[in-house]
Amino acid sequence: MRYQIDVYTDPAAEQRRLEEDVRRGLTAWQKSLPPKYFYDRAGSLLFERITELPEYYPTRTESALLQEILPGLIGEFLPDDIVELGAGSSEKTLRVLDAVGAARRPVRYVPLDVDRLTLEASAERLLRKYPALRVHAVVGDFERDLAHVPSPQGRRLVMFLGSTIGNLDPPARRHLLTGLRGLLPDPGGRLLLGADLVKDVKILEAAYDDAAGVTRDFNRNILNVVNRGVEGDFHPQAFRHHAFYNEADSRIEMHLVADSAQSVKLGRLGLTIHFRPGEDIWTENSYKFTRAGVEGMLADASLQLVRWHVDPANYFALALAAPA
Repeated sequence: MRYQIDVYTDPAAEQRRLEEDVRRGLTAWQKSLPPKYFYDRAGSLLFERITELPEYYPTRTESALLQEILPGLIGEFLPDDIVELGAGSSEKTLRVLDAVGAARRPVRYVPLDVDRLTLEASAERLLRKYPALRVHAVVGDFERDLAHVPSPQGRRLVMFLGSTIGNLDPPARRHLLTGLRGLLPDPGGRLLLGADLVKDVKILEAAYDDAAGVTRDFNRNILNVVNRGVEGDFHPQAFRHHAFYNEADSRIEMHLVADSAQSVKLGRLGLTIHFRPGEDIWTENSYKFTRAGVEGMLADASLQLVRWHVDPANYFALALAAPA
């Protein structure tokens, strides 16, 4: 069987989680919403536009770096099994599969993502393009469902790209990386991790506050998700997009700031949330890294850095790690 899909999402449970996340986040002293709620269909399309903006360097820089290192990586480590977290449309995976295919090696691809429709469309395209490929897709949340990733078949490469690791606070990062270490029971397995690097503040802030306002619209769209999910009456245009680099914590923060005093009803929760002028909702962290920081967080999860690849401008890194 060349294609299998396992589904671990439960719409009723997802609805309960959303309600609890919104209740907890918007009744706290510092109001917040988890960034995973950015990615409804509209949010995903907006993010695709963000990746094409001149200010937003991570996607194109990582893609170019991946293209550069793959021949050497695959020459040194030819996988039988490729697991990708947050796979989405699997665009970057095409580069890896092209490199593996050049070695005429059959391989199994295990994408994990919350969006079943995207996974199915991606699998159909990949199976047409690569006759020797098998796809075992897992529909789930990578923070909760790593245990459902099937056992390795031969040498395994786990990929976590896009510097998505930077959206997690340190405790959550440690928990996730420990889970990824668990996906590599064989000491010959490898983890390929994308990491956005510390750099000039102006470059960082421009990437999250572009001139065309696409990131602003992406940030505000989370309020549309809340409106649908809990019968809210947020007016997204009444909140200003604010993104800045917190140098002390090496992270970009994104907030939505109320332009005026307002009250928002959340019908399914039986709540009314009051905002003072200038009060904000914290919607995202995007941590930036150094080599030493990456080595440290890998070590905390019993992983060791094997290779460190950076682009010429030192904007972005691909770290290859192995079980310690």
